[in-house]
Amino acid sequence: MHELTLMADVMGRVERVADEAGAERVTAVRIWLGALAHISPEHLREHFELAARGGVAERAAVEVEQSDDLSDPNAQEIVLVSIEVAG
Repeated sequence: MHELTLMADVMGRVERVADEAGAERVTAVRIWLGALAHISPEHLREHFELAARGGVAERAAVEVEQSDDLSDPNAQEIVLVSIEVAG
């Protein structure tokens, strides 16, 4: 359930950026995953694909960089680093 909440937040931000850019679709998303975010890059990609179905980010490439720095102030966060859009 926690993953669904996290992904709803990420997808909301992705859709907002696409809408503000007037984009028809999102082609790529880059995400930074804190060391204490409690989700693996693979699991995050799976949840992203499910959440993106039928939306502007469906079939977007998802690049996930996972930090191993436990002392980073954002170690518990999932940070949307960049979004590429088309149209």
